[in-house]
Amino acid sequence: MNQEPFSEAISKISNHLKSADIPLAEGLTYACTVLRKTFDHYDWVGFYFADFDKKILRLKAYSGNPVEHQEIPFGKGICGQVAVSNKNFVVPDVNAQDNYLACSIDVKSEIVIPLFVEGKNIGQIDIDSNKMKKFYEAYYLFAKLLHSKKFKIDFRLESGDIFCFNNRRVLHGRTAFDPNSGNRHLQGYYLERDEI
Repeated sequence: MNQEPFSEAISKISNHLKSADIPLAEGLTYACTVLRKTFDHYDWVGFYFADFDKKILRLKAYSGNPVEHQEIPFGKGICGQVAVSNKNFVVPDVNAQDNYLACSIDVKSEIVIPLFVEGKNIGQIDIDSNKMKKFYEAYYLFAKLLHSKKFKIDFRLESGDIFCFNNRRVLHGRTAFDPNSGNRHLQGYYLERDEI
């Protein structure tokens, strides 16, 4: 499977979001639309965000046909289960799931990936497909690439270290962080390509 569409979609979304001061919902809707139009097996893409007081997820932005599930209780359906489990949920066949909320009778597969801020699951991206096989193959490839030792660099920064990389080509993150381990100062700086 060709990996280039993933990179192109992320680059297109990133460039658009950096180019203008746009409202959050508009930026999320743009991201949903780019993903849905880039991958013909993504028939619906949406972002749900948690309301912790009411223990529900609220649909913030989407691309695809309108859905009736604007709010989903924690624990209900695939999205609600991810709100509780904090883990990716890949469903190759939604008909095999007991705890499934149908948004459309055409949906065959679903992927829900939680979104974290400072270790807290604040919501998720939900992707529905009316096709099974291609959808699962795309997710499998993406997950395999993310965790492949061939594409992974692990290291620990020490006091005074600097790390530079091309933010358009590198997916980056921490494997662990303990906020009680002492004072930390992390400073980011972004350069335009013509500044280099």
